[in-house]
Amino acid sequence: MSVIILLADGARPDVLGRAMDDGTLPALARLRAEGSLSNVTTVFPSVTGPAYTPFLMGRYPGPVGLPGLRWFDRTRETARRFDRCRSYVGAEMRHVDTDLDRAAPTVFELAGPSVGALSVIGRGLRRPERVGRGIRFIARAAQTHFSGNVAGWLAIDRQIGAEVARRIREARPRFAFAALTGIDKTSHATGHDSAAVHEAMRIVDETAATIRHDAERSGRWDSMHLWIASDHGHSPVAEHDDLATLLRTWGHGTITHPWTFSGGRDAAVMVSGNAMAHIYLELDRPERPWWPSLAPRWSELVTSLLDRPSVDLLILPLSPEECEVRSRSRGTATIIARSDSYSYQTVTGDPLGIGPHTGLSDADAYDVTASSDYPDAIVQIARLGSASRSGEIILSALRGWDFRSHYEPIPHVSSHGALHREHMLVPLLTNKPVACTPRRTVDVMPSALAALDLELPPGLDGTSFVHRGPVETQALREAHLANGRPHGERDAESAVA
Repeated sequence: MSVIILLADGARPDVLGRAMDDGTLPALARLRAEGSLSNVTTVFPSVTGPAYTPFLMGRYPGPVGLPGLRWFDRTRETARRFDRCRSYVGAEMRHVDTDLDRAAPTVFELAGPSVGALSVIGRGLRRPERVGRGIRFIARAAQTHFSGNVAGWLAIDRQIGAEVARRIREARPRFAFAALTGIDKTSHATGHDSAAVHEAMRIVDETAATIRHDAERSGRWDSMHLWIASDHGHSPVAEHDDLATLLRTWGHGTITHPWTFSGGRDAAVMVSGNAMAHIYLELDRPERPWWPSLAPRWSELVTSLLDRPSVDLLILPLSPEECEVRSRSRGTATIIARSDSYSYQTVTGDPLGIGPHTGLSDADAYDVTASSDYPDAIVQIARLGSASRSGEIILSALRGWDFRSHYEPIPHVSSHGALHREHMLVPLLTNKPVACTPRRTVDVMPSALAALDLELPPGLDGTSFVHRGPVETQALREAHLANGRPHGERDAESAVA
């Protein structure tokens, strides 16, 4: 038995679904007909890197050490440079594996022989098992990124896809994870439904077709799980509200990437995606302060931020168990998470638009938000707000806006990272029917371990959607085919309706 995951980084489920329907992605459409297509939720922040943790660790990113693509380290124990800042854009990506919680294993560490391609997380991979490494490749990728060469990313996707297919054919790993990033890069540059994005999706389709062809020829297809998923969506952005510049004009000494060695010690602005941001306050304090201790000095800043047209939701962590959620037009509510029980209590309004709820289980918290504008927001806000490396203010951008206007090699016409559904809903396509409907991307890792008949480690945030072990479930397959609709497919006709 083997599990192969192709990550179509940045793919929206509605765009992918329409492309399958119109015949331009025949290999993926065939998988959908034989298996399942579900719309599931990713994590907050919905951004490359942190959003890989559910696939490879079965965990939400904040609690295992990745609160965002950029973050500030109060403890000085991890980011030990003078600026105490971390950015996984560029050379510091090499620190991801050591920044992660050592008590949380990766699937590479558990599965044995594996292949990992362009994976931000690689802990457990041996050097020969890594694809997309080495000085020459890194130099090529860096030049492609920093020159804004979108066509270059498509060429890299073709190279990576072909090499991964070859490795799977020849080495026959138990587990493989390959990130194809062309969809994300082209979405940022040309929009999420552009011709370039469709070309990037065809590369994913061709890679899946090659892997299937090779597996069928060698008699391994029946024992192979081939899954295609995305880590975040995208939505158009027309306005950039540069938060760091804004705070400086308001008189606050502020650091932000790439200039983190000077600027002051009042605040650090750490943007991801670019539609979410952590704002860290009073940077010389060695321990994380919760909002009640900051309110006397910083309430005016919060009021000013909430008045910005760019800000949709403003989150204030009150304690390890409680967060306040504010909206300019919809009021304030609190989210409380205790012993795997969640409550959403309205205070002056209902910023998430879901009504008050108490005593929700993890599944219940998902269900009450699933059809809202903020799917899975209760759990995602609670988990990120409580994470020790998160900021004292967390922002999620309004549609059409993001929080960074400088230093982007590709001028962004589309962004991600926020909590609204265009960013949070992603496709999950499987070549076999699923035993139960997947909800979240954190369900992928425990499902992979179950398919490989491996023991699940403690502390996983997801649940398996496949039966344990290599036994083929013929009854499930027959029921699925008789139904005429891919088992587990939910709202596949529109990811953002």
